[in-house]
Amino acid sequence: MTDALLVLAGPLLAATVLGIVPALRRSGKPAAAVSLAGIGISLGAAIALFARVYAQGAPYHVETVWAPLTTLPSITFGLLADGLSTSMAVLVAFVALLVQVYSLSYMDDEPPAAFGRYFAYHSLFAFAMLSLVLADNLLQTYVSWELVGLGSYLLIGFWFEKPAAGRAALKAFWTTRLGDVGFALGIVLLWSATGTFGFSALFAKAGDGSLGAAALLLPLAGIYLGAMGKSAQFPFHIWLPDAMEGPTPVSALIHAATMVAAGVYLMVRIAPLLAHVPALATTICVIGVLTAFLAASMALVESDIKRILAFSTVSQLGFMMAAIGAGSASAAYFHLLTHAIFKALLFLAAGSLIHAVHTNDIFKMGRLARSMPVTSAAFAAGALALSGIFPTVGFFSKDGILAAMLAGGHPVGFAVLVTTAGMTAFYIGRAFFTAAFGPNEAQGHPHDPPAAMRGPLVLLAVLAIGAGFLTPFVPRLLTYSIGQPPATAEHAPVFVPILGSAAGVIGLFIAWAGYQRRLFDPGRVRAAWAPVATVLARRYYVDDVFEAVYRTVYLRVSAAVGWLDRYVVDGVVNAVTWVAWTLAGRLTAIQNGRVQDALYAVGIGLVLLVWLAWAR
Repeated sequence: MTDALLVLAGPLLAATVLGIVPALRRSGKPAAAVSLAGIGISLGAAIALFARVYAQGAPYHVETVWAPLTTLPSITFGLLADGLSTSMAVLVAFVALLVQVYSLSYMDDEPPAAFGRYFAYHSLFAFAMLSLVLADNLLQTYVSWELVGLGSYLLIGFWFEKPAAGRAALKAFWTTRLGDVGFALGIVLLWSATGTFGFSALFAKAGDGSLGAAALLLPLAGIYLGAMGKSAQFPFHIWLPDAMEGPTPVSALIHAATMVAAGVYLMVRIAPLLAHVPALATTICVIGVLTAFLAASMALVESDIKRILAFSTVSQLGFMMAAIGAGSASAAYFHLLTHAIFKALLFLAAGSLIHAVHTNDIFKMGRLARSMPVTSAAFAAGALALSGIFPTVGFFSKDGILAAMLAGGHPVGFAVLVTTAGMTAFYIGRAFFTAAFGPNEAQGHPHDPPAAMRGPLVLLAVLAIGAGFLTPFVPRLLTYSIGQPPATAEHAPVFVPILGSAAGVIGLFIAWAGYQRRLFDPGRVRAAWAPVATVLARRYYVDDVFEAVYRTVYLRVSAAVGWLDRYVVDGVVNAVTWVAWTLAGRLTAIQNGRVQDALYAVGIGLVLLVWLAWAR
């Protein structure tokens, strides 16, 4: 398991060194070199571990006793390297490395101290996600889960001098913590019923009938609540669009392979347990479909390019959760892998645009295809993959989810997701055609980014367009790691890829017609649908509901509890203190320091004791 330890040791050592050596952390580029070296070691070890596991077709597992208990089963911590965890570890390390290389140029304007702090946070974040991926039990997963939340808080609020960034970091932290309460309760309930946190032991108990649907329902519902928070499922999606206040490379990392991927990964990991609770699986499917549709609809009216991509991530996470609920964890995981590629590409391309024109508003961009050809081509590749156009990686994984919906007996969900696929193609096409060919010429002197930013864009674009050829290698990986053959476009009924591709092509065509060719006026369309546009722009008022609950319930309850704490709890304590202090003051009068008075008191006391004893 040396490779597994190296996967974790690289970013952990980098974060530790940068944390305990302030001079190095404040040095700027040397701090970045330490972080890059750590994640590079992690990626190399992850690839080696994945190759061994994939070649042998059997997992590696090691554990040690962390908390020896006498009357209860001991609590262990360990590492589980199977097809699922090793492929995810490669993905996390790969995306983290590309983002760090990209950040060398993107964050170059930061002061050396802030530059080093940024890379220290990156290393901590990467370690947290990798430790979550390789965890062999739910308790260890939960510990890493909370560390991932800390890392996201630090990176979203990296520019803490901006009030909006501080608010966004807190919003992300508290919203996900709300879901994490359910996660904590869920694993405690599961442990109380089984005496173990280990995945293998839990799967064995569920398989032999020791755990039925009644025993699993509440624990798994609690765990899913935690996944809802991390993976931004409705109504906990509210934190993700505001998280765009952090640096764009951070957004790429969070959306592609870390924070939001954690919830889907966890549900894929516990899919063998979920299969025994069909009612909860159906609920997950319904919420996933609803999340996918609502998020895509909100992206239709958004003008901030990063928030468009944020709503896109929420929507795609809904696709994945819907597939898990429909009983196809393999389809969800396959889409998680492909989504990481094209969503990292889209965010890094958006970062390149923002870096060049200094605005997030797509309507203040325009005519960038000529001055920024590499960036525009990269964004186009990501847009095609997100739209599910053949032969991009998104085509295979998206249509696999559509096939899973039909196979799971969810025709309504299938229809909604096909519609959502068309909306997805439209809003990403709207963003691309407006920025690359729009009528408004961007201010300044836009140009393609330096090599450190351009290299990751080109590599990810090649993977987004050409990695579909890796599809034949997917079945073996997913079959032995998840226990299911994958659902891909080749295995689907013929009308599924036809409908999925048609939805993508129609969505892109409408966006092209309206925002490049100007065959119709999008402004007039929006004016005609003004009430609907207002609802979408206000995000279905879900944020307003949360804010109202926060102000009218949470703050008032907190004020009442604060009053009780100050005037009742503290009042009782203060009263007891006052009585003791007053009595002590009175008693000090008899402590005059004269020995004979003390002897008189002792004598009188002995007389009283003798009298009391005689009286009894």
